[in-house]
Amino acid sequence: MQTILSSILVFGMLIFFHELGHFIVAKLSDIKVNEFSLGLGPQLISMKLKETHYSIRLLPFGGYVKMEGEDTDTSDPRAFNNKSALVRLGVILAGPLMNFILAILLLGIIGFYSGVPTRQVTVTPGEPAEISGIQDNDIIHAIDGRKVGHWEEIVEIISGRHNEKISVTVIRDGKYIDYDVTTTVEPKTQRGIIGIKSVMQKYSVLESIKYGYKKTVLILKLILVGIYQVLTGKVKADVVGPVGLAHIVGEAAKIGVYQVLYIAAVISANLGLFNLFPIPALDGGRGIFLVFELLRGKPVEPEKEGLIHFIGFALLMFLMILILFKDLRELWF
Repeated sequence: MQTILSSILVFGMLIFFHELGHFIVAKLSDIKVNEFSLGLGPQLISMKLKETHYSIRLLPFGGYVKMEGEDTDTSDPRAFNNKSALVRLGVILAGPLMNFILAILLLGIIGFYSGVPTRQVTVTPGEPAEISGIQDNDIIHAIDGRKVGHWEEIVEIISGRHNEKISVTVIRDGKYIDYDVTTTVEPKTQRGIIGIKSVMQKYSVLESIKYGYKKTVLILKLILVGIYQVLTGKVKADVVGPVGLAHIVGEAAKIGVYQVLYIAAVISANLGLFNLFPIPALDGGRGIFLVFELLRGKPVEPEKEGLIHFIGFALLMFLMILILFKDLRELWF
């Protein structure tokens, strides 16, 4: 039950923010919105405010914003199809953008309540950092001449260096001091370490938002690196669908609310990035047609674009079915 409830809350939040992005920009662009739906399938709750019908539907794994003239031609000047290509592109891209904003907010919440790690450190006695001369309250400024902006970047650099000499620049009393430090390997994680005992934490709204932004950028970078490694054959693809994600969210819920927020942020960043890919039926695919229209000066024939999106949607649904069976086999069978 905990897995079901936490999954519904997480997926509902992700879908709501994604569709809210489309909805807000459509309204700001004076596009007539006929329906805003959270979920798919039969209606559970519905109401109409002014011209827009709002509904919550049975299946939580989806949602949509239905705009006038989105799929059919109409003479209504407020219809989606009668707006400029640039306005329509803004409406389309607003969904993925809201997923990135949600990831930043969720990670920012974690940072606000648990503290944002800074670059000011305390060192473990007898470990490489302390032996080299680094002291408590030093601020790590650069590693091998590369300036570091946040703690996660420091960890990312050092963790990949095993038993190697690195140059660490610290700030102490306003002065920049360089130290040569030889990394060691942490036995359990096999990550490179230098003996940092702890880091100073900051608690502020601004620092939390900055932390959320930097962390989201790091997550997106790791996703892109992972995709590159899969495409180049360096690692094996391991795709997870809604069932697998629900299991992950459920496991996170057993640990605590911060873990759920973090998993939700990672999924939101994934969702936003995935929707930007130039795949037919996704926001990125629709965006490509609009960019082509801007360059060409006239739109692609609706019948041709509709056919391409239909084929893309069918292929995505086929892929989702395969992933569903994979998830079910791994989790229960």
